[in-house]
Amino acid sequence: MSHDHHHHHRTSAARLGWTILLNLVITAAEAVGGLMSGSLALLSDAGHNLSDVIALVLAYFGSWGSTLRPTKRSTYGFKRLEVVTAVINALALVGIALFIVYEAFIRYSHPTPINAPVMLIVGVIGLAGNLLSVWILMHDRHKTINARAAFLHMLYDAVSSVAVIAGGIVILFSGWYLLDLILSVLIAMMILWSSLDVLKEAGGIFMEAAPKGIDPDAVTRTILTVPGVTDVHHLHIWSISSSQVALSCHVILAEPYGRDFPAVIRAVHDVLRDEHGIDHATVQPEGEVCPEQKILPGLSPCDNDVT
Repeated sequence: MSHDHHHHHRTSAARLGWTILLNLVITAAEAVGGLMSGSLALLSDAGHNLSDVIALVLAYFGSWGSTLRPTKRSTYGFKRLEVVTAVINALALVGIALFIVYEAFIRYSHPTPINAPVMLIVGVIGLAGNLLSVWILMHDRHKTINARAAFLHMLYDAVSSVAVIAGGIVILFSGWYLLDLILSVLIAMMILWSSLDVLKEAGGIFMEAAPKGIDPDAVTRTILTVPGVTDVHHLHIWSISSSQVALSCHVILAEPYGRDFPAVIRAVHDVLRDEHGIDHATVQPEGEVCPEQKILPGLSPCDNDVT
């Protein structure tokens, strides 16, 4: 494992650590402010921030687990630990979203007055903290599904804080307390939407589907551009983790190229890495099918029944 790889994970862990601390402060402030003001929207935001703290702690352990070395039984290492933690994060958010909707229904039946000035002040504090968290995590957001899940937590919290502030202003000048419940349900819907998106991507990884953004047909066409490759079959593309894609396939080589098949296979690896970012590929060469079923030197027989 390279020095740059270690440095990246130390930096990511430090970012997560600062964000965890920051969100503990935000959660406490919004919980106290929500109880003092009577605002369900503010309490909803506090609940969302609490889930963010849990999410970030899990993201930290997921990032750590992805660096563990492979073992004889776990030959790919523990890279999918980050996907497991992302699923736990998302499921926790689904539960919180449903609870917020339930609480909004209860409060609609029994309206509660709201202290709008307190709601506004705490909302501004929450927004400042969330924007800082978004800035801290922005650098790593595209690197793994776990990093993206943590970033989305912070981003939607920032959006919900803006909604809380806008609602506080309207309530302050109009006294329309029902807006607080409407905002709470909207925040819950945003939480639910982001959670389902993460669950969908994680489900694709567990089901070993082709990763989003990689078209198997395009990959096949790329392999066929390599001189000497006449056909591709038994193509499989899946994700080891959200940041590492694996591929296996059989390629049929024309007879003149079969005598130097290692060079052709190296060329296939190069185009897969350069064109599609796939750096973990297993490519099986086979001789070109002909009536005599001639076997090229160094190659296995063509067998159309191979699975």
